Amino acid sequence: MSRRSYDEENKFIEKVGPVTYRIKKGFVPNMNVEGKVFVNDAIRDLLFEELGQYSHSSGSGGFLPALKQIGNVASLPGIVGLSMGMPDIHSGYGFAIGNVAAFDMDDKNAIVSPGGVGFDINCGVRLLRTNLSEKDILPIKEELAQSLFDHIPVGVGSQGIIPTSAKDLEAALEMGLDWSLREGYAWPEDKQNCEEYGRMLNADPSKVSSRAKKRGLPQLGTLGAGNHYLEVQIVDEIMDKAAAKKMGIDRVGQVCVMIHSGSRGLGHQVATDALVLMEKAMATQKINLNDRQLACAHINSQEGQDYLAGMAAAANFAWVNRQSMTFLTRQAFAKAFNSTPDDLDMHVIYDVSHNIAKVEEHMVNGKMKRLLVHRKGATRAFPPHHPLIPVDYQFTGQPVLIGGTMGTCSYVLTGTEKGMEETFGSTCHGAGRALSRNKSRNNLSYEDVLNALKEKGISIRVASPKLVMEEAPESYKDVTQVVDTCHEAGISKKCIKLRPVAVIKG
Repeated sequence: MSRRSYDEENKFIEKVGPVTYRIKKGFVPNMNVEGKVFVNDAIRDLLFEELGQYSHSSGSGGFLPALKQIGNVASLPGIVGLSMGMPDIHSGYGFAIGNVAAFDMDDKNAIVSPGGVGFDINCGVRLLRTNLSEKDILPIKEELAQSLFDHIPVGVGSQGIIPTSAKDLEAALEMGLDWSLREGYAWPEDKQNCEEYGRMLNADPSKVSSRAKKRGLPQLGTLGAGNHYLEVQIVDEIMDKAAAKKMGIDRVGQVCVMIHSGSRGLGHQVATDALVLMEKAMATQKINLNDRQLACAHINSQEGQDYLAGMAAAANFAWVNRQSMTFLTRQAFAKAFNSTPDDLDMHVIYDVSHNIAKVEEHMVNGKMKRLLVHRKGATRAFPPHHPLIPVDYQFTGQPVLIGGTMGTCSYVLTGTEKGMEETFGSTCHGAGRALSRNKSRNNLSYEDVLNALKEKGISIRVASPKLVMEEAPESYKDVTQVVDTCHEAGISKKCIKLRPVAVIKG
């Protein structure tokens, strides 16, 4: 089948607001609902150029632009509302990264798709505050960066230093952050300021394969590689003083620590195992798809339930992983400042997931429905007064942590009522790639990237210098434009801007 021209494709896309585009039915075959994407003029060209390249190429298969992937997700059985793209959206496996979609739990044909969660299950971000100021950090910045690098294992194949037996792993998969609490690696307050309180109750370690467990066992408490990082950050700007104060942020110059990591090899294996089983299940369940990367199963089928139980266990692993690194970070800071984590006020502001599927209640066409919400490269952003957010944030809305790219700013946003109504309480997750990893490696030199960071006064410790080009700021969209789009759309609200002074990477 020949591809439509770029102009023909564009007839199905309509700008309906300053930062909002509608994707009409017919853009791809069999769409059950329409699509919607949030993007401002500063970053829209990246999205539409991708579609243009696809239109001008010949043949079938291979790469699909993010806009087409939004359309394909709109064709999945049981989808309700819209298939949505956040402003940091870019092409991914099955679902685009930055795609949000919800499926009706009461519809027997509704599906769950591992491609809608991603391979790094519960990849997410945690933010710690301190009572330190930038002037306290600067004299020992290099030593602190080295201490964090020494304390926290990083890089491809890195192994954890927190002792973990096979029995511990089983308990961590089932209990999540409750395991960390039991073992003395967490403070009771850490659990309160964590999405799902750091534990998905439907987790079943028996649904995680022995191969996945073998991959995960040595990796608990490790940062990993790729876009994962630990950053020492400085509060650069406070946009919402009342909300920031509730988070314990009361001044510009205050020191925070951001940890971005996920479920490592264990989560990747859980996703891989599920995709193999679901490809078989689709034949028996008579599910036809536009793209086989969207391999899925009916939510209430054995395959669907097994995946959700295994995914929840992997999510629990990721929370324990971030908690273990929180413990090690607290130790490194206490050692560097000859103090205690408690005296340094190293509390968790919040911990969010941005690769997960969860059962939630939302209004659809005026009726409250139980939905399975897939957020892949998108963050939950619940509004003020929502019962699932901590007491401290009932009047501000849920904190939303948006990590920038290496050497650029990051943001804390808060959830809004408009976001709850329009996006199932979802917003962006970061900057979003602009260049593929291959292009980044070919276009940039790692010496130039490291020198640029040094010129900004940023201390960096990296396990694999030659992989740094893949994560250079030039490889990503401008995170400020992404955040501005979400703020203008009203789906989340700007609260705090942070800038890095030290970066630890794999």
